[in-house]
Amino acid sequence: MRRRAVGDPMLTARPDLLTARLEQAIGAQHVTTDPAQMGGRLAEDRGLYRGEALALIRPGSTAEVAECVRICRAAGAAITPQGGNSGLVGGGVPQGGVILATDRLNRIRSVDALNSTMTVEAGCILQVVQEAAAQADRLFPMSLASEGSCQIGGNLATNAGGTAVLRYGNMREMVLGLEVVLPDGQVLSDLNGLRKNNTGYDLKHLFVGSEGTLGIITAAVLKLFPRPVTRATAMVGVKGPEQALTLYDRLRGQCADALSTFEYVDRLALQMALDHGPGCTDPMTEPHPAYALIELTSADAQSDPDQRLEGLLAAAFEADEIRDAVIGASEAQRDGLWRLRESLSEAQKPEGASIKHDVSVPVSRVADFLTRATAACHAHMPDLRVCPFGHFGDGNLHFNLSRPKAMKDADFLAEYPAFNRIVHDIVADMGGSISAEHGIGLVKRAELRRYKDPVALAVMERIKSALDPDGLMNPGKVL
Repeated sequence: MRRRAVGDPMLTARPDLLTARLEQAIGAQHVTTDPAQMGGRLAEDRGLYRGEALALIRPGSTAEVAECVRICRAAGAAITPQGGNSGLVGGGVPQGGVILATDRLNRIRSVDALNSTMTVEAGCILQVVQEAAAQADRLFPMSLASEGSCQIGGNLATNAGGTAVLRYGNMREMVLGLEVVLPDGQVLSDLNGLRKNNTGYDLKHLFVGSEGTLGIITAAVLKLFPRPVTRATAMVGVKGPEQALTLYDRLRGQCADALSTFEYVDRLALQMALDHGPGCTDPMTEPHPAYALIELTSADAQSDPDQRLEGLLAAAFEADEIRDAVIGASEAQRDGLWRLRESLSEAQKPEGASIKHDVSVPVSRVADFLTRATAACHAHMPDLRVCPFGHFGDGNLHFNLSRPKAMKDADFLAEYPAFNRIVHDIVADMGGSISAEHGIGLVKRAELRRYKDPVALAVMERIKSALDPDGLMNPGKVL
């Protein structure tokens, strides 16, 4: 989107005046122009993109965010909102202007256990929110590998998914109200904890998943849930994705009230976790082509999910749907099974460059997709190491491709466009999405143009133009 010249010509021509105004607004100690101090905030997690910025600013309140936005708008300076900067599509990489970090917006404003809601600021670390919910005897179920560093604002801006979507939904389903600073500096305050509110357009859904291109989320009202007091966790060995899908259908049909996790892991992905994940050990005596990580949870202290899961898996074994299974017999064993899943992303890094695809297809097509996409990618590069894993129960697969061992990283990454075309064409043919939970950012902007319905794109552009006519909010991302 082309940016228009706006505001004060003096501020536009004098970056030093812009930073001076920002220092007056939030304090000089919260503004830096030193690239060394900006550090990793100029680059995305995998190092594929690196940007530049005039300054890094760290406002400490919604009022300060609003004032910073007004100052930047007057200067015609772009704003790149950043939370924990743990995204995987370059959505937080600045392209000039200022980086607005939300880490000082880290207060939990209130917890209403009876209403099962929590009002938190955007800079709250996800793990801190989980812990605060637990202290109120409630559950905030969003769970990600980066939960120790990612922030709620970023989770909302990307409509994060995670391992519990099967039962609780994406972030979009976990938020009731938002507070947002708009591109003109006005504050949209809609922090209600209502489950029913039919007073016109539900504006929060404009900003959830918008990747900071329509405004800056500063606070949110989140849904809380009953805290599980019993759980059963199992790792199951299967012949491949077809068996895993059959097993998922059995479990979904017979224990949908308790099934919170069904994660698929290819053997290569598991082997990388075993090779590189701290504290990871193989729970089974022999390897299998693929695995499913399954968890049942209940808020009923009298329930016995272990017995229930054991019975279901015994029936699946008799039906030749599984080859082996290990049920965690203690909290430590259950955590050990989860450690394997949570180590998958980091464990790929020592294996060299990888080309990642975060895609979704109808649940009924996940096995077909894995078979078809794997064959097509191997046809293009026979020595390729296909490393898929993901959330089978909601159709979201991380179809990651690790370079052949003898190939250089740069040579492999040059194949990104070719593999995108192979994988995304298959996804589109199956009625799927090229981005399930990571967003569009910089990485998939051209792909969005290729696969998104043109009318839908036009509507998105109208919304962007209406809210951010000057194109200053996270420019270059999504559209």
